[in-house]
Amino acid sequence: MFYLKLRTLPRSMVLALPAISLLCAQALAADEKTGTLTEVTVTATPVNINTPAAATTLDKTSLADKLPATSDSARLLEDVPGVSLYGAGGVSSLPAIHGLADDRLRIKVDGMDLISSCPNHMNSPLSYLDPSQVETLKVYAGITPVSVGGDSIGGTIIAESRTPEFAAPGQKAITQGEVGSFYRSNNNARGVNLSATYASEQVSISYSGSTSQADNYTAGADFKSYDFTGRAGHNLPRNEVGSTAYETRNHSLGLAFKNDNHLFEAKLGYQDMPLQLYPNQRMDLLGNTQKSVNLRYLGQFNWGALEARAYHENVDHYMDFGADKRYWYGGATGGSAAVVGTPCSPIGATCAAGMPMYTEGKTTGVSVKADVTLTPQDLLRVGGEVQHYRINDWWTPSGAGMWPGTFWNIRDGERDRNAIFGEWEARRSPQWMTLAGLRFEQVKMNAGNAAGYNPAGMGNQARDANTFNALDHQKTDHNLDLTALARYTANANYDIEFGFAHKVRSPNVYERYTWSTWSMAALMNNFVGDGNGYLGDVNLKPEKANTVSATFDWHAADSSWGLKATPYYTQVSDYIDAVQWNAATNQPASTPVTNKFGVLKFANQSARLYGIDLSGHMPLAKTGWGAFGLKGLLNYSKGSNQDTDAALYNIMPLNAKLVLTQKMDGWNNSAELVMVQAKDSVSTVRNEIRTPGYALLNLRGSHAWKTVRVDFGVENLLDKFYYLPTGGAYTGQGTTMSNPALPNYPQWGTAVPGMGRSLYAGVTLKF
Repeated sequence: MFYLKLRTLPRSMVLALPAISLLCAQALAADEKTGTLTEVTVTATPVNINTPAAATTLDKTSLADKLPATSDSARLLEDVPGVSLYGAGGVSSLPAIHGLADDRLRIKVDGMDLISSCPNHMNSPLSYLDPSQVETLKVYAGITPVSVGGDSIGGTIIAESRTPEFAAPGQKAITQGEVGSFYRSNNNARGVNLSATYASEQVSISYSGSTSQADNYTAGADFKSYDFTGRAGHNLPRNEVGSTAYETRNHSLGLAFKNDNHLFEAKLGYQDMPLQLYPNQRMDLLGNTQKSVNLRYLGQFNWGALEARAYHENVDHYMDFGADKRYWYGGATGGSAAVVGTPCSPIGATCAAGMPMYTEGKTTGVSVKADVTLTPQDLLRVGGEVQHYRINDWWTPSGAGMWPGTFWNIRDGERDRNAIFGEWEARRSPQWMTLAGLRFEQVKMNAGNAAGYNPAGMGNQARDANTFNALDHQKTDHNLDLTALARYTANANYDIEFGFAHKVRSPNVYERYTWSTWSMAALMNNFVGDGNGYLGDVNLKPEKANTVSATFDWHAADSSWGLKATPYYTQVSDYIDAVQWNAATNQPASTPVTNKFGVLKFANQSARLYGIDLSGHMPLAKTGWGAFGLKGLLNYSKGSNQDTDAALYNIMPLNAKLVLTQKMDGWNNSAELVMVQAKDSVSTVRNEIRTPGYALLNLRGSHAWKTVRVDFGVENLLDKFYYLPTGGAYTGQGTTMSNPALPNYPQWGTAVPGMGRSLYAGVTLKF
C-alpha cells in the first residue's frame, strides 16, 4: 500500500536535483530568519545493556559523512576496529569480525534476526536497510554478552533505524522530515531518500523511503576487461568491472503509541530490488522482494525494564544471468563464429541460456527480555527467543537435458531456534565491573527429499538424490554459550577489560542440505564468492569457539585523545571449512587440485584465529584555519586451519587507515590514507587468489547549517588500480557455468578489482 513507484530514477534525479537546490536556498534563508528549530523530546529508549570496551557504537552524527559515499549499509562499518568486508553486490557486502563472517555473526536489524534466503547469500540482513535509514550501529567485536549473542561465534552487529519521536509534554503536535539526494561519478550512482514524521505526545507516525541505482563501476587506470575464461574478446570498455550494477528501493512505515513509561511500536517494511549483479558469483540477483512486520513493546517499571518483540519476514528471491554473463564473448565451442558482444536475443548458439533459480524464505520470531535491578550494584538480564525459518529453493528447467523436472536444491527446509539466557552484571566498587552470562539454544533442522532436473542424465543427479534421500535429515543441536567479563577502571585515564567466551553456531541450511556433486549445481551453492562449487553434509556438527580477549583503553578525562588496543585469540573446534571432492567417486579428492576451481564439500575441522585491533585519535592544533586532528586505525588478523596448516579463506591482510581532520565553523573536512598489505596467506583448498598491497587516498568535506547539509569528496583520488583482498574471484563476465583451468591469469589475475576514482556529492534538507 505504501510502495512508491520510483522506477524512473534517472529522469527523477535530473528533475530532483534542481528542486532540492532551490529548497536548500529557501531553507538557508529560513535559517537566517527563524534561528532555531522546534525542540523534540524522545522518550523511547532501549533496554539498557552495558557496552563492553571492545564494542563500538556509531550514531547518526558519526555516520553522516559516510552516507553520500555508499549505498551499502555494511560499508558504514569500515572504520570499526576488527571489521572487514567480504565483497558481494553493490549494496550487499558481508561484514566480517576478526576473520569470521556472514552466518558466523549475529546481525540484527531493528531487533529482527534476519536470514539470507539465497544459495549465494545475496540478500544479507544489512541489505534491507538503506544507509539513509540507519540511526545507530553497534558492533560487538570482542567478548559478546550472551544477551546480544547466540547462534554465532564471531560477534554481533545491531543496526537500528530511527526511534519513535514524540512531542514534548504540553507542546503541539510536530511535523518534520528530511529529504536527500546523492550522485557518485564512477558508476553513475544516484539516489534519493525521504523521511517524514507526525507526532503528538502519545502518537507517532513515520515513513522513510529510499531508492538508489548504479551502473557497472570502473577500476583504476591500469585495468583491462577480459571475460572470465581468459579470452581477450569482450564488449565492455577497457576498465569496466562486469556485473557490478544494482537498483534497489526500500520503504518503511512506523506507528508508535506512548503511555507514561510504556511504548508500543509497529513497523512495516518493504523492499523491491529488481537488480543486483555480482562480480564474484556465477549468478545475478534479478528480483528480490521482502515484506516484514515488526512489533515491539518497551516498558519501564520500578523493578527494571521489559522489552518484547514479534516479527515476520517473507522473502521472494530470483536469480539468473545478468547481461554481462549472458553475452557471448567469442570462441564458440561448436566452431561457429560469433560477433563479440552479441546480446542474448534470441537465445541460441551465440549466447548463454538462462538458468532461473527461485528461493522463498519465511522467518518468524518472538523475543522477550528484561533488565531486573536486584540491588543498586546488581543487574540481572534474562530473556528468551523463538525463531522459525522455512525455505524452499528450486530451479526450473531451461536448457537441453533439463526437462522435464525441476531441480530441488532445498525442499521444505526448516531451521528452528529456541533460546533462553541469563546475565548478571555487578559493580562492587567504582573500579570494578563484572559480567557473567549463560545462554542455552536448541536448534532443530530438517529438509524434504531432493530431486534433480533429469534423473536419467546430467551428471550424477539420480545417484546423489538417492544418497541424500536415504539419510535422516532431521537434526537437533543443543548449544551452550558462556561469557565472563571484567572491567577495571584504574583512573580517569586508563581502563582495562578482559574476558572469556564460549560460543556455538549450528550449520545453516545450505551447509547441511545442499546435495548435488554435479559441478553446475554445486557452483550455484557458494556464499563466499571464491569461484568454487559447494556440497553440504547433513551430519555437520555445530562450530564451537573459545575466545580470550582484552582491551586496553588509554584516554583523556574529556576524551580529547585516546588509544585503544584489543588483542584476541580464538580456538574453534568443528570449524566448518571444506575439502576438495571427487564428483565421479563421491569421495574426497585423492590428489589436491591446483590452479583450478572445483567442487568442495563442507567438513568439520579445527581452526585458530588471533590478532590485534588498534585505534586512536588526538588533537593536533587550533589555528585560524580551524581545529586539526588525527585519527588512526590498524587491524591485524591471522587465521589457519589446524588440520591442513593452511590459511583460512578471506582473512583480511594487515591494514591501516590514517585520517587528518579539520573542523571550522560548519565545515568538517578530512584526508584519508588507506593502506593494505599484500595477501600472500591464502586458503589452498579453495585455490584462493593472492592480491598485491595498495594505498588509496580519499578526500571528504561537508558543511552543515541548521536545516541543510552538503557533503562532497573523492575516493581513490589517484585512480589507483588494486584488487579487493576479500572480494573473491572475478566471475563477472562471460559464460560462468564452466570451471576454467586457471583462476590466476598472469596478464591480470581474477580477483575482483576495486573501484577507481569516484567523485561524490550529496545534499540533505530537514524541514
